[in-house]
Amino acid sequence: MFAYIDPAIRRRLEQDHRLVNLDRQGGLVDSSNGSGTAISLLGPIPMPRMVGGEEVVFQWYAFVRRLQLERVLEVAGQATGGAEECFRELVQANMSVNSVIACPRFLEAERPLVRVHSCCMTGDVFGSRRCECGPQLEDAFQRIVDEGGGAVVYMSGHEGRGIGLWAKAITYLLQDDGQDTYQANLSLGLPEDSRDFTDAAVVLRHLLGGKPVRLLSNNPLKREHLEGNGQPVAEMVPFTPGVCDHNLRYMRAKRSKGHMLPEDL
Repeated sequence: MFAYIDPAIRRRLEQDHRLVNLDRQGGLVDSSNGSGTAISLLGPIPMPRMVGGEEVVFQWYAFVRRLQLERVLEVAGQATGGAEECFRELVQANMSVNSVIACPRFLEAERPLVRVHSCCMTGDVFGSRRCECGPQLEDAFQRIVDEGGGAVVYMSGHEGRGIGLWAKAITYLLQDDGQDTYQANLSLGLPEDSRDFTDAAVVLRHLLGGKPVRLLSNNPLKREHLEGNGQPVAEMVPFTPGVCDHNLRYMRAKRSKGHMLPEDL
């Protein structure tokens, strides 16, 4: 957990079971020393939200990988594993706080519908139609409410498939000059996709106790990361809201990289 939290507040949260430490298998770690801790999980926190004109009180869980600033400096100083490996470690070490936003009956559902969503400020917040992220997020909330027991896992450090907002802005200019979304990342010397969904798997495994999820996604990488880290996936649920003329080239590029998208896009 962040070092600046008052120890008395931390102890109170731990005693109330609102703050727990998890190992890489999603199991609880003794909070007295934190040894072996991979992720700190905070919650649930009631979060009322309007969905489809109705108020729904979700349960919000925040989680963060247990890496401190010293690790960021250490990785930056070493940089011996190649540019892409170093970049991935720096992304993981930047202490991004991720979230699970769960419907009230999420924990009781047998095969809950889950959307693991990479953050996209341009789409989720600004409403840009250069991608389909904003409509995906809104539709995901509607779908999990309709199901009655789903959740959205929001990965906050995944902007631009992990390159960050500034670099993403540059890639947009490169795309306007003719490159596709993957070529533009590579032109900056950055990975095509540096996202890591393993922390989402750990937290889901802890919350659901190993129950399988139905994954609301077209991206097989998400399934691979979840299942590879112990979270069963019963099925992939196709998901294509928000497709329009502004993002057709983007969608076709994703299809060429293995996303399960219709051939008639």
